[in-house]
Amino acid sequence: MTDRLHRDTLPPHVTAPVTPDQVGVVHLGIGAFHRAHQAVFTEEAARATGDLRWGILGVTQRSASVRDQLRPQGGVYGVLTAGVDGTSLGLVGSVLDVAWPAEETPRVLDAIAAPSTHVVTLTVTEKGYCRAADGGLDLDRVRPDLDALAAEQAGTGAGGAGQSAIGLLVRGLAARQRAAAAAGEGRPVTVLTCDNMVDNGRVLQGLVRQAVDAALPGAAGDALRAWLDDDVAFPCSMVDRIVPATTPAQRDAAQEELGVRDEGLVVGEPFRQWVIEDRFAGPRPPWEAAGATFTADVAPWERAKLRMLNGTHSLLAYAGRLAGHATLAEAVSDPELRARAEAYMFGDALPTLTPPDGADLRAYGESLLERFANPATGHTTVQVSMDGTQKIPVRWGGVAADRLAAGEVPAGVAYGLAAWSEVVRREAVAGREVDDPRASELRAAVARVGGGDAAAAAPDQVARALVALPGLLPERIAGDAPALARLVDTVVAEVDRLA
Repeated sequence: MTDRLHRDTLPPHVTAPVTPDQVGVVHLGIGAFHRAHQAVFTEEAARATGDLRWGILGVTQRSASVRDQLRPQGGVYGVLTAGVDGTSLGLVGSVLDVAWPAEETPRVLDAIAAPSTHVVTLTVTEKGYCRAADGGLDLDRVRPDLDALAAEQAGTGAGGAGQSAIGLLVRGLAARQRAAAAAGEGRPVTVLTCDNMVDNGRVLQGLVRQAVDAALPGAAGDALRAWLDDDVAFPCSMVDRIVPATTPAQRDAAQEELGVRDEGLVVGEPFRQWVIEDRFAGPRPPWEAAGATFTADVAPWERAKLRMLNGTHSLLAYAGRLAGHATLAEAVSDPELRARAEAYMFGDALPTLTPPDGADLRAYGESLLERFANPATGHTTVQVSMDGTQKIPVRWGGVAADRLAAGEVPAGVAYGLAAWSEVVRREAVAGREVDDPRASELRAAVARVGGGDAAAAAPDQVARALVALPGLLPERIAGDAPALARLVDTVVAEVDRLA
C-alpha cells in the first residue's frame, strides 16, 4: 500500500511547504478553487516574507470529503499547474486543518472568535449566499442558523450544527463580539468574500446585517450591530484562475512524482489573479508579496472579469452543451461558437467597460479565449452551466442594460439567453432537473407553457417565459417595456435557430 502524503513525513526529494505558527484565517468553502488560489497566495506570501501567522482553517460546507482528504495529510496537498507546455507540481502547507460544520460547528465558531484570527474569507459560489430573487437574504434558507444565533446570543445553549455558510459566518461573528466584550476589547476582523458577485463585499455586509436583524431584532442585537459597524470590514475582491476537477490520471501522475499518495491534489491553469480592496479592519496576510493587487476600487476589475470572462464562459457553456461539446476547450475551438463568444465579448461587453488602471481590455479578451482553449483546464460545459438564475443577472444583466440604454440590442447576450433557455427546455423534456437553486420554478415554467406537458412547450414561448422570471434581468430592463421587447424578440429569433 502506498504511503499517504503528510506534513510530518515529506519525501526527501520534494520542496517542503510552509508550516504556519497558528490559524490567522478562517476560510468558508474550502473547495478546489480556494486551494488553488487564495491558499497558494497565502503560501507564497509566507515563503516570501517569513510571516507565519496566517495559517488557514478551512471549513467545508457540503460534506466531509475535503476534511477527509486533508486532515490525514496534516493539511498539506499538491497543486498541479497545467498549461499547454506541460505541468508542474508544488506543495501547499498554508492550510493547517479542515473542519466540517455538521460535526464541528463549535470549533468553527471558536476559530472565528479567536484573537489570532484576523481574516475570514469565503468561496461558497453565488448560491451559497442564500439570496432571494430580489437580492436580499432568503430567510427561509438560513432559518435554522438564525434560530441558533438567537439561542447562542441569549445564552440558552449551543445552537446546533451550522446549516449554511452565511448562517455560520454570522454566528461566528456574534461569538467574536461576545468574546471581545467579555475581554474588554474590540477584536476587529475582516470578512473577505472571493465569489463572483458585483460589489461582493458590500453585498455580503448587507446579508449579514439582514441576518442579524431577523434573528435579533431590537435591543437583543444592538451590541452586535454596533460592533459590526465599528470593528468589521467587508472589502470587495476579484479572483481569477481556472480550476478544473482533478482526474484520477492526474492523481496517479502526482503519486509517481511524489512517491506518496495525495488525496487532496488540485489542478489549476498557470494564470491567476487576485485584486483586493485595501480596506481591512486589522492585520492581514502580505498577499502582495505573492502578486495580489491592492486597490482603492475593485469595481473596474470586477466588472471586466464578470462581464468578459464569466459572461463568455457562460455563453460557451450553454451553447457548447447544445452543440454536444463536453468541455469549454472544445466549445471555444468550434468556429461558430468562437465567433459568438467574440461577438458577445467585444461587441456587447467591451463597450460597457472602463479599463482599470489603463489595462488593455481588448488584449485581455483575446487572452481569455486562449485560456479557455487550454485543454488541460478540463472545465465541462455541464459544470459551468449550473446555477444559471444566479449567474445570468451578474454576468449578462448589466451588459444587456448598458447596451440597451445606449440604443443597441446586445446580440451576444440574446444568444446566450436563448442557449440557456434551450438547455432548460430540453432538460425538462427529458425529465431531468437542471442544477439551479430555482430548478423547480424553471421546470414549472416550461410545463406551464406546454399546458402541463414540457414536451408540448414551444421553444419560443419557453424563452419568453424564462426571460420574464423575476430577478433574472435588471429592473432597468424589466421596467422598460420597449427595451425588454427588443431584447426578447432577439432572444426568440436565436431560439428559432437553435431549436
